Amino acid sequence: MELEKEDFAFYYVMEYQHSLVAYGGYWKIRNEAHLITFAVHPSFRRKGLGSQLLQYLLKEIEKQNLDKVTLEVRSSNSTAQKFYQESGFKRIAIRPQYYIDTNEDAIIYWKILHPPLD
Repeated sequence: MELEKEDFAFYYVMEYQHSLVAYGGYWKIRNEAHLITFAVHPSFRRKGLGSQLLQYLLKEIEKQNLDKVTLEVRSSNSTAQKFYQESGFKRIAIRPQYYIDTNEDAIIYWKILHPPLD
């Protein structure tokens, strides 16, 4: 279910019995998508909903002919890192002390959707 749509910002939610169980959103920046928020309610984790929602978002991003997707993950969030790596994202950089609340590093991931043509 699409929650809100602007020219550059897209947000989606998943509901179960009228309750929010997952959500995700991205910004469209030039030919890229930046995944800015993504979460699954703790009671609904490990049931495939995160994978379903991410695949849905990636299809929506591809429909807009965007070439790549980027996101940040806290360095302490090994579960999210594993999830994104299993979903085809590649770890490409670290942003030191990115998160102001904890001074924690951010791990930067990219996924190429449409490789450049040679």
